[in-house]
Amino acid sequence: MKLNQIADNPGARKNRMRVGRGIGSGMGKTGGRGGKGQTARSGVRIKGFEGGQMPLHRRLPKRGFRNTSFAVKLNETNLGKVQAAIDAGLIDAKSTIDAAAMVKGGLMRRTKGGVKLLGGGELKSKVDFAVYGASKSAVEAVEKAGGTVKIIKPKKEVDAEPRGKNKRKALEAAKGEAKPKGGKPKPEAAAGEVKAESKDSA
Repeated sequence: MKLNQIADNPGARKNRMRVGRGIGSGMGKTGGRGGKGQTARSGVRIKGFEGGQMPLHRRLPKRGFRNTSFAVKLNETNLGKVQAAIDAGLIDAKSTIDAAAMVKGGLMRRTKGGVKLLGGGELKSKVDFAVYGASKSAVEAVEKAGGTVKIIKPKKEVDAEPRGKNKRKALEAAKGEAKPKGGKPKPEAAAGEVKAESKDSA
């Protein structure tokens, strides 16, 4: 066999569909774009548009909170990859394996927020891990091999004093200026209180 005779498996490389090349192709005339009008052209932005009426995604109230921008970004590593690195001599099984050791061994490019250990693959060596988190199956596999898993996830700090909205509410409660849950008193109720005061004074 020569280099010019090497080919991919039959059917692995397909020619691109050429639209607008006759009725017989099945993609002639409109070329898959349907009929005339706005949707037949490029640059259309009508998804969710309801003809000027307030669209559904804006009529519904906004609730909840997404932690996407604040979430901790972790590296996920299976036990099988760690064992392969140990067998290759890239990681020393006698010392504690942490994120820095995994980066040095080539299991990941950077530490990010930490490492989560997963139970994929087989671990034969007795290893001590110090990681951000670990799955239940990974902990069981490590302990079965005679090793240990130390979770170094930082504890959530609790503020000694309330902050933000809670701080404002606490200050109002301390001063006795807490607003009633019902909101402002009704005008009728206010008028009744004034009459009652006038009778008492009389």
